[in-house]
Amino acid sequence: MSTTRLPERLRESIEEEIATGKLLPGTRLDETELATRFGVSRTPIREALRLLLGEGLVETRPQRGAVVAQVTPQRLIEMFEVMAELEAMCARLAARRMSDAELSEIEAAHEACRGSAAARDADAYFYANERFHYAIYAASHNTFLFEQAASLQRKLRPYRRLQLRVRNRPQRSFEEHQAIVDALHEGDAEKAVQAIRSHVVVQGERFGDLVASLGQMTAPTEPAASA
Repeated sequence: MSTTRLPERLRESIEEEIATGKLLPGTRLDETELATRFGVSRTPIREALRLLLGEGLVETRPQRGAVVAQVTPQRLIEMFEVMAELEAMCARLAARRMSDAELSEIEAAHEACRGSAAARDADAYFYANERFHYAIYAASHNTFLFEQAASLQRKLRPYRRLQLRVRNRPQRSFEEHQAIVDALHEGDAEKAVQAIRSHVVVQGERFGDLVASLGQMTAPTEPAASA
């Protein structure tokens, strides 16, 4: 891969570590340490962090520099509300516009979710779930909508993954996917909208579970530097 693509590749690697919890919210992202770990100079690391800053996955703090962003519960709920509406738009358009091949891809991703849920493998389900949602974005045949949904999806990756750690959530998620697939099969746009909206928005017990889990994914506070 050419060096012009290196910052993007590094962005993806750091983003994956944030999504999987290897880098917790509040973790300081030291350019030198990252450069050493990835075997590159600090310049592409700096560019990768700039890209992550633009995505909202990284924030800057006085005297600490770049850190993994921390999101308040209220902000998180707002983000999921918007995500639900973006995905509802994707589902509405997909129900009208998708090809047979695109429906087959959605179904294949759904079957991958089935296997992961049955195996109680939350990590495998996380990736199969992403494939399922991205297939619906693509089937909308609206590039701008795809880009907006994918952008917010990236910001929510750590928290969508966290939800899947809740007991039995992958199986319930799969059942919610089934309602979406059924609606798409029928070409029922409004039914698909309601199914995916209720699947994505976080409320009630799911909100309580998510908030309770947030405290488990925060990096310990670094001791203040001595004067």
